[in-house]
Amino acid sequence: MTELAHRDDIPEDEPGLLEYVATLIDRAGRAAASRLNATLTMRNWLVGQAVSIHVLRNGGHAEYGKRICATLSRTLSWSHILELLPIKAPAARAFYAKQAAAQRLSLRELRGAIARKAYERREIADSQIVRGSAVPLDTFMDPYLLEFLGLQDTYAERDLEAAVIREVERFLLEFGRGFAFLARQKRIPFSDTDHYLDLLLYNRDLRRLVAVDFKIGQFNPRDAGQMDFYLKWLDRYERKDGEEAPIGLILVARADREALELMELHKDGIMVAEYWTEVLPKKELQARLNEILRSAREHLARRAIEPAPRESRDPEVADE
Repeated sequence: MTELAHRDDIPEDEPGLLEYVATLIDRAGRAAASRLNATLTMRNWLVGQAVSIHVLRNGGHAEYGKRICATLSRTLSWSHILELLPIKAPAARAFYAKQAAAQRLSLRELRGAIARKAYERREIADSQIVRGSAVPLDTFMDPYLLEFLGLQDTYAERDLEAAVIREVERFLLEFGRGFAFLARQKRIPFSDTDHYLDLLLYNRDLRRLVAVDFKIGQFNPRDAGQMDFYLKWLDRYERKDGEEAPIGLILVARADREALELMELHKDGIMVAEYWTEVLPKKELQARLNEILRSAREHLARRAIEPAPRESRDPEVADE
């Protein structure tokens, strides 16, 4: 809004002039609102910082937004920050703040991510990943909450796949930003036989293909062999210059997490995660995810395996 309008840009007809003026007013309003939002956020942060310093000077313990203030003041509203403040675990609060800032989440989207325990589910998936893994951190979740598919107690794999295609936009949003749909039932020819991969996605941030296969029952080790074949085929015939090696996700109704840990599929670029077609009430969901995450970390501790380094990793999951 700082540049001056050129005379040639101003429409000669009256309807065009009205539209032109309305556009100028709208742009000016949005720019002013953005600056006001940043100013208010910074004001409130400075107030909090002053209180924090006062507490420290009087023998208390407080630390206030050391590293994320600049980002938050530019991208998050005070309403976003108010939504983040009740989260007790610093790592969880930082996770949601980073997600909201990087992905420009609306307040409604941020509330949805917190309510659906995105932090805990990302941590559960990341707990499978150790040093030397071919699967990058913060790529997948476990479990995936697919209640929006509307599946009943009994369904076949083709029903699950059809429901995902019908709700593909919500399915990709559950995966997170950066995922794009490429193909359904991707044909994988080999010798005289055709094989079919359920879904082929692409992750723009990771610059790599992501193969997704659905299983309606419990994970079977044969599923990993099948996925490994898909990934090798995609790497040879579909991977483009400048892309990283493909990775795979096997979505199962039930998973023996201890068996998965022993198989170390992450070294081959494969992740296994559960999908839930019904979501538990908030407290039950929190308790169940806490149980899964603690169990995963106990397995890592027993094998003396350290998870891949991650900034501000908390020993406990978040509890809002």
